[in-house]
Amino acid sequence: MELTDEQIHRYSRHIILPEVGGKGQKRLLSARVFIVGAGGLGCPVGYYLAAAGVGTIGIIDNDTIELSNLQRQIAHSTERLGMNKAESAKKTFEALNPDVKVTAIKERITRDNILDLIKGYDIVVDGSDNFPTRYLVNDACVLSGKPLVSGAILRFEGQVTTILPGDGHCYRCLFEQPPPPGLVPSCQEAGVLGALPGIIGGLQAMEVLKLILGKGEPLKNQMLIYNALTTTFRKVKVPKNPGCPVCGENPNITELQDYEADYCEMRF
Repeated sequence: MELTDEQIHRYSRHIILPEVGGKGQKRLLSARVFIVGAGGLGCPVGYYLAAAGVGTIGIIDNDTIELSNLQRQIAHSTERLGMNKAESAKKTFEALNPDVKVTAIKERITRDNILDLIKGYDIVVDGSDNFPTRYLVNDACVLSGKPLVSGAILRFEGQVTTILPGDGHCYRCLFEQPPPPGLVPSCQEAGVLGALPGIIGGLQAMEVLKLILGKGEPLKNQMLIYNALTTTFRKVKVPKNPGCPVCGENPNITELQDYEADYCEMRF
């Protein structure tokens, strides 16, 4: 694949970087990334990946746009109220960059469809806001060997980690089981400062770009935690757990778990 004159101009700030260059930009254009959620995190992740020229993006969300979403979900707009979020994100990302093909999946992610949904992609990004979905995505990526960049936000704090199956920790190494329903509030219940998902989503996008380019050090075996009120970052080591139920030496989770349907609703 040769870059066109228009692409050389569009991606010129990438191409002049020795760590990227024309070869790296071609890798970005050939990459395939699947995003879980077109909400607070999925919007900035997809925006930056599309701007960077990641050639194929899949994004899943079965929710529709509400007025309260627009304080942070930057791929959507007032005139799109009531539209499916994945479809809205597709329109936004493809309008930004015609090099990018976006597949919008307007359904709920489940244990029955997730493996088929992610199998054609190189990297998975989790922008979900509920624990059952987060564990489902983690387990599916570990079982299928897909790199996963996971992010979470609440109130004034966010976190990011990168999971490379077979080479480091997974989400269950840190938190073996989901908390009981109702123990941890959602963003709808506890609130979130609107700019926070932009910061965490930007960090997730950066992790994805590093993985595609094979440059830098991903957040393997560590979690990056950001506090907006104190403007501080800290890294927490997350060693691989030999007893992890999904990626340990003797895993007891060898197929995807089933959760109660009402606990699995995706509320991005």
